[in-house]
Amino acid sequence: MSSAGWRQSVEQYIRAEARPVDKFSHQPRLYALATQIGQGLDYDDDIVFAAAWMHDLGVFVGHRPEDPLLLAAWNHIPYTVERSRDLLVSWGFPVAKLDAVEAAIRTHLPDAQPERIEAVLLHDADILEQLGAIGAFRTISKIGRDTRYATFSSVMPVLRSTVESLPGKLCTNTAKELAIPRVELLRIMIAAVDKEAGDLLF
Repeated sequence: MSSAGWRQSVEQYIRAEARPVDKFSHQPRLYALATQIGQGLDYDDDIVFAAAWMHDLGVFVGHRPEDPLLLAAWNHIPYTVERSRDLLVSWGFPVAKLDAVEAAIRTHLPDAQPERIEAVLLHDADILEQLGAIGAFRTISKIGRDTRYATFSSVMPVLRSTVESLPGKLCTNTAKELAIPRVELLRIMIAAVDKEAGDLLF
């Protein structure tokens, strides 16, 4: 199958499986960010595309545990890696690139230490997706539907931690530059919430 063929299969599958449905938009944005960060760099776009689109499979409803206790302890990475390898092969993805896709998925989280350039691009792009207006949307949308975040006040520590800790985990200079306005916007939003609500945010 051509590159266009397996890529179409990936997109169709993730569009169908992404639940809640708003989780679908993260994948195309992540891939776009990764390629933006990678401009002028020598990397394999097949690996970046596959890893960006498949990296969160294990967090989708229907793929993660339904039991709250099991969900609280769920590590979606091993599941995502195993399913991604099987699915990508079935769609005609080059077998020789599977290990690199796995490495990118395993090291995309902020505290990881990615090594291959494709993994670095995914890692930095995923951090940028947690900052700025999009990062705020993605966090706030969890209120009331994620058992960890029952109230407005429950997500404020997450936003504060995001703006304070994540920018320092970026690897590339391009991502660090892209993060500057996103961090500033998030700081403004947090300050506005503090000013408007004071200690009355429940």
